Amino acid sequence: MTGARQELLQAARAGDSAAMEAMLTENAGLIWSVARRFFGRGAEPEDLYQLGCVGFIKAVRGFDESFGTQFSTYAVPKIAGEIRRFLRDDGSVKVSRGLKERAQTVRLSRVRLEQRLGREPTIREIAGDTGLTPEDIAACELATAPSESLQQETGEDGFTLEQMLGDFSQEEKLVERVALRQAVSELPPRERTVIVLRYFRGMTQSDTARLIGVSQVQVSRLEKRAVGRLREAME
Repeated sequence: MTGARQELLQAARAGDSAAMEAMLTENAGLIWSVARRFFGRGAEPEDLYQLGCVGFIKAVRGFDESFGTQFSTYAVPKIAGEIRRFLRDDGSVKVSRGLKERAQTVRLSRVRLEQRLGREPTIREIAGDTGLTPEDIAACELATAPSESLQQETGEDGFTLEQMLGDFSQEEKLVERVALRQAVSELPPRERTVIVLRYFRGMTQSDTARLIGVSQVQVSRLEKRAVGRLREAME
């Protein structure tokens, strides 16, 4: 990597949105080359490219010269992984086509806004971009999240939603996960949003508060109420 490109990469890693945009422009060919591998799997080429951009941005932010590899070598699996995650369907919970389409709209909106703002957009910003309510957005992400998300650790304390609610035996796990997902979907809208962000996306309380526009204390209260409701529903 030349000195100028290395400086551009370092600036993008540091949060310079103009540098990130320049990196995306310079590497558009690389992103398209990875996206083409997934043509014909039910997603539009432009959508695959936008998803590839998400993976590329994550690669920029996570790359370290001490890895001993070229940036492009590090970036390719990140780009492909982001697209695979989008296309993968674990099939454990049937989701309507309309809900899947709304979930795709949310994902692509997040990509556009992240590129434009140089940071992760808030739920309210995504709602403004898509015309969906914050509660609709949480419902989309909950319905289309893979079942492994129920074992996602929270950002600060490392707990999973399963651990918070009880220790299920191995035989019960699949049934309980489906039941738990259903119980989450029936929470009041604001509580459901907090649970999705905290336990399905592994965010901290402070990050969750920033994304939905409330205080960390409010997030803590909403989370406690939601976990209490879930315990009752799973008894």
